[in-house]
Amino acid sequence: MKERRKQERKNLIAYTQVFDLYGGNLLGYLGDLTASGAMIISEKPMKPDTEITLAVEIPELPDIKAIRMSLVARVAWCQQDLSPQYFNIGFEFKEVPSDQKKADRVYYPKL
Repeated sequence: MKERRKQERKNLIAYTQVFDLYGGNLLGYLGDLTASGAMIISEKPMKPDTEITLAVEIPELPDIKAIRMSLVARVAWCQQDLSPQYFNIGFEFKEVPSDQKKADRVYYPKL
């Protein structure tokens, strides 16, 4: 899998909730993030190729205001976590609005 990845994924510095924008339910928590995708840790599996609009709640951090991003994404894969009650779900973003691309710097100030 690592050979197929074009961008290195990085662990986050904040505990970030991810919601289904239109369903309003909590999908899980952000495990890692790139400009083109993310991994969410969830209690429920999701079927690959499902399209969904994610609402990512980036909490307020020192010198950074809270940010809410809405991203259309496709479930690229879903695997059971080492802890059997959780699932790791890989999402591929369909398009990231330019005003939301700066969110990478919230987590990765050196970018």
